[in-house]
Amino acid sequence: MKIDDIKTVAVVGAGAMGRQVAMSIALYGRDYGYTVYLCMRRAAAVVESKKWADDYLAGRVAKGRITQEVADLVKERLVITDVIDDNCAKADLMIEAIVEKLDAKRELFGRLSKVMKPDAIMATNSSNIVSSKLADVTEHPERLMNMHYFNPALVMQLVELVRGPHTADETVETAKAFCERTGKLPIVINKEVPGFVVNRINAAVSHEALSLLEKGVASVEDIDLACEKGLNYPMGPFRLMDLTGIDVNYLVRVDRYAESHDPYDAPSPLVIEKYKKGEFGRKTGKGWYTYEKK
Repeated sequence: MKIDDIKTVAVVGAGAMGRQVAMSIALYGRDYGYTVYLCMRRAAAVVESKKWADDYLAGRVAKGRITQEVADLVKERLVITDVIDDNCAKADLMIEAIVEKLDAKRELFGRLSKVMKPDAIMATNSSNIVSSKLADVTEHPERLMNMHYFNPALVMQLVELVRGPHTADETVETAKAFCERTGKLPIVINKEVPGFVVNRINAAVSHEALSLLEKGVASVEDIDLACEKGLNYPMGPFRLMDLTGIDVNYLVRVDRYAESHDPYDAPSPLVIEKYKKGEFGRKTGKGWYTYEKK
């Protein structure tokens, strides 16, 4: 699959990442005329996602970031639907953004690989589950890879492209060109490693931040302030955990520890405590900080 062959994209998953990845492609890749199917299982999620898309585009128009003409064009090209298999069968590129559970991803990739075009690229947005864990259920693993967008995908420019041992060079080259056409800055990771590049570095930062907090060296607020004003981070590690989800941090650490058996990879006792309390960050209204629920 060459870059000019990509006309139709399917994004599977109605969560924050799936919605934003699909909107980002439709909006910033509009000059290339992509049709983007945002696919999900639940009809109720379709209603929610359509309202989110309408509100987002209306907000961009109100702020003068885009014209009403552009908003109407994006709405026309972004098809939000609960029909997954049939729309993925039309796609030249499929990006999966469902729950971070290996069994669920294996079922989806095994099913969709039977209906998709043989030269279509199949990508997982996962930052934790590498595509080699999906290769044996995928009929054309040479077209399989990770395309890891960052949260919030409508703001963050970086995309990590991870080459599995099964991934063809052409697949990586096409994915890189696609990212560039849709306003992203891709980096190519040539070896599958847990956490890839950004999250490995971030994991080291958050590990040290949690250790400092656990030892009573400094408060959540002061550790964040140190990183923001001393290291020029856009947000400190605790604010970032609240944004991405403390539950995500916990589950990723659990998976990593299960593979490595290295205590360094295990979730922090402070994160375990937050997870048990259901204090996941912004999504629940409370994490390391307290947020006003909308």
